Amino acid sequence: MQIPADSLIVQLDIPAYTFGIVILMLVMILHGVCLLQIAKRYEVKAYLYLAEKKYAEVSKVFYLSILLLLMTHLFEILIWGLFIYGFGLIAHWSQSVLFSGSAYTAIGFMDDSLPEGWRMLAVIIAFSGLFSFAWTASVMISMTRSFRKAYTRMHMHKLDLPQEIIDRFE
Repeated sequence: MQIPADSLIVQLDIPAYTFGIVILMLVMILHGVCLLQIAKRYEVKAYLYLAEKKYAEVSKVFYLSILLLLMTHLFEILIWGLFIYGFGLIAHWSQSVLFSGSAYTAIGFMDDSLPEGWRMLAVIIAFSGLFSFAWTASVMISMTRSFRKAYTRMHMHKLDLPQEIIDRFE
């Protein structure tokens, strides 16, 4: 059943809001699960490596975690692109992913190629990206504490400071 372009449902972008909010919630749940898993594993590994005085290992785990956070965002862009393509809103898979990435990052380098009744979807995708980036930033800030601690302790060793001074450093 095709909804007429001049109907109130299309003019108010009701399909975009309905579809967008459902997908936004799915993306945010996925994002939360991924962030919690990445952060939990990083914190445990960093704690153990700090206790074992393996400071370089903390750095490796930190950068691996950053890579996993990036991959989480890329996967979320792919999810948006998949749904946009699956609903036939953009004809080509690559264009739907590119449009999703443009909206998700709020860069907006793509023209709004969505049909009437779906234009607000770009704004909802942008909100999902903004929420996700903010959440990721807060996780990265907490991860940075142990990274900085390991980095500073490693350089304290290079300066040949006494071990009792290094051990007191928090």
